[in-house]
Amino acid sequence: MKRNLSKYQIRQIEHVKNYVAKAIHEYGMIENGDKVLIAVSGGKDSLVLIETLATYKLRGLVSFDIEAIHVNVTDVPYLVDRNFLTDYAGQWNIPIYFEDIEAGIENRGKKGPCFVCSWHRRKALFSFAKNNGFNKLALGHHLDDAVETLLINMAYHGNISSLPGKLSMFDGVLQLIRPLILLTDKDTHEFAHIRNFPELKQPCPYEDKTKRHTAKQLIKQLETIHPKAKFNLFNSMRNIDEEYLP
Repeated sequence: MKRNLSKYQIRQIEHVKNYVAKAIHEYGMIENGDKVLIAVSGGKDSLVLIETLATYKLRGLVSFDIEAIHVNVTDVPYLVDRNFLTDYAGQWNIPIYFEDIEAGIENRGKKGPCFVCSWHRRKALFSFAKNNGFNKLALGHHLDDAVETLLINMAYHGNISSLPGKLSMFDGVLQLIRPLILLTDKDTHEFAHIRNFPELKQPCPYEDKTKRHTAKQLIKQLETIHPKAKFNLFNSMRNIDEEYLP
């Protein structure tokens, strides 16, 4: 996996790692003594998260522990290479666990398959984290995910909400953290390409059939009007002028 990199590639790798460190500091995501569990889907973002958090730990600025987990939903036909995930996490001295669950996709009623799958995976992650003494759960959402979620919630649900960099759960027992929140999908895509991360063995058949795909297309249209539209939408969530809202 490791190979000689060009100056451009080295800069891209450092850019990603520096922005993860920046997010951790800005949002106060990780503190001394934390026990962090990384949720690993097997996609590029969760693999980027493994390396960047491991690298941040090696800097020695904060003393904390990292482990990882992959939750496999048995009734959704996507497939990851468990051997690769085990080997890759092992390269960074991160233990990884695998847990199989069933989401009841066929009996979901009117609920979308992505919603049902995500709900059950999130429930399994929370349960594993709490039962094994983790106080931080790291998720691989980035800036694009946050902006897409903002648009989805505004257009479909009539509320202004998104994916916070840090969120306290269960009366503070567990905190969700998103160390990639200041990075774009392009950033993590380039990182994954440089590191030559493999594709999922079998992608999810429901991919690109969701509201999120529609939001992606809308953002692309907005960027043809103004190139910084995506970043301005993200920054607007931290620059709310309540006096000028109904």
